Amino acid sequence: MVQTVKSLTLFSGERKMFFEKPLVLSRIFFGVCTFAPQTTWYESQISLGDPGFRSYYTLGGPVNYFEARGEGIFQGDIWIRNISGANLLYSATEILH
Repeated sequence: MVQTVKSLTLFSGERKMFFEKPLVLSRIFFGVCTFAPQTTWYESQISLGDPGFRSYYTLGGPVNYFEARGEGIFQGDIWIRNISGANLLYSATEILH
């Protein structure tokens, strides 16, 4: 098993790939968290394999964490985009088996 932990600051409107598609091992867990006060609405998007963000999950307000676990989870690239008006700090982890 391999665990990868990353931290990343994204400026307002910026997007980046958080994790690349695993080539040898299989992903069995990943989680993304944004560190922002829950008193103000900060919105982010997580896209699974789509850098154009035509399909995405939204993190915003009191929901600032997304995770997936199990043998059948997404195995491609994981992207994140900060669509709020502030710079945000993100932390993410993945476990490969």
